Amino acid sequence: MSVTPPGPIGDPLFGNGRQFADDPFTFMRACADSYGDVVRFDLGPRETYLLTNPADIERVLVSEAERYRKPQFGDDAMTRLLGDGLLLSEGETWRKQRTLANPSFHTRRIGALTGTMVGHTESHLAEWEPDDVIDIQLEVARLTVRIIVSAMFGADVTDEEVATVQENLEPLGARFEPDPRRFLIPNWVPTRENRAFDEAVRTLEDVIDGIVERRQGTERDPAADPAGPNGTAVAGPPGDPDGDVPMDLLSVLLRARDRGEQTNENLRDEMVTMLLAGHDTTALALTYTFYLLSRHPEARKRVEREVDAATADGPPTAADVREMAYTERVLNEAMRLYPPVYLLFREPKLDVKIDGYRIPEGSALMCSQWVVHRSSRWYDDPDTFDPDRWLPERRSARPRFSYFPFGGGPRHCIGKAFSLLEAKLILASVCSEYALEYEGPELSLRGSLTMHPNHPVPMRLRER
Repeated sequence: MSVTPPGPIGDPLFGNGRQFADDPFTFMRACADSYGDVVRFDLGPRETYLLTNPADIERVLVSEAERYRKPQFGDDAMTRLLGDGLLLSEGETWRKQRTLANPSFHTRRIGALTGTMVGHTESHLAEWEPDDVIDIQLEVARLTVRIIVSAMFGADVTDEEVATVQENLEPLGARFEPDPRRFLIPNWVPTRENRAFDEAVRTLEDVIDGIVERRQGTERDPAADPAGPNGTAVAGPPGDPDGDVPMDLLSVLLRARDRGEQTNENLRDEMVTMLLAGHDTTALALTYTFYLLSRHPEARKRVEREVDAATADGPPTAADVREMAYTERVLNEAMRLYPPVYLLFREPKLDVKIDGYRIPEGSALMCSQWVVHRSSRWYDDPDTFDPDRWLPERRSARPRFSYFPFGGGPRHCIGKAFSLLEAKLILASVCSEYALEYEGPELSLRGSLTMHPNHPVPMRLRER
């Protein structure tokens, strides 16, 4: 057996970068179909290896996670944006930040945020009118920005701040779309793209600084936590002497800063990370769910029947959405077909062997939700929308990491429970009032930090 995995031949200058940049989704699936469990290709300054077998992905993310780290790509744009936040930090820094953040995502606290999530959703829906056409991606992103800031920062954002965040997501996202030429142009070169990115980061940081300024002095006031008394009853982080304090993430970080455990830069990095990761992925999951329900009216009717039961006595609660089993299967299927996070990377700390192939230290390992979720090896008719593939007996027949929209192992998404509850509550609230009908072109996608539609997603609001 060769010690080097098979893979496509690239051109001398850009390797396979042009193919990946033109259509990463088709390229990755073609590689998996043609070359098997481990595929080698060239995306720039380092070798890249695509893993397509759930057993190998589980080793990298879970059972042998200590042998891998988040990679550095020689492009400091990501560091400029997210710094040492939870997504990028490593080692003791990551463990300390994760420990600090854990109480904010305690199950009891998340459940206590139901009223906050529903309240923001109802206020947002009050702005809609029957038969209007809306861009559902922009609408749910506006909503999830408000929810994440309220739930995790203990603050409200103004309409102007929400608009500012939305306006600056485009230049931020554009900076991370695949482009093989980017490795040839240093970040300090004042290209139009680099200038737009730097300005967007500065603007986003200004929004964050404004939120922090408004919260100064309230980080020990239990009334500041939108989760209320039930949310503040969880154990505080190690070293926090107070038992009855707000447990929103910003309060936790402000108190840690007072103890000398955080700098202003640490705090800002975590808030930027939470703002971007905390609203974008949920908004995308909902966008794709509404799109699929519009394309599959029988599934939409089944969701509506569950929603009607859940909202019969008033706004949905956490207990109500736990009973919405079919709706949960729909969400799972939407995230299978259209995973907002469509790939993640790891880097071996030393040479490793996977499936008999030598993977050198410092190379890039690519684990792609998009590829695995749509593989015929793990799913019958993988491109078909079938929520019932998530019935327990069918789900248990598949490998664990044939589905990993939230990653896995020690670095799994800390906001998973928050995101799923939020998505179900928003779905229930919207579907209780409207049936959304898609009126756009055939869906096309573009890759960046997350997987976005490549065009607006117009939906007509049909009153139920």
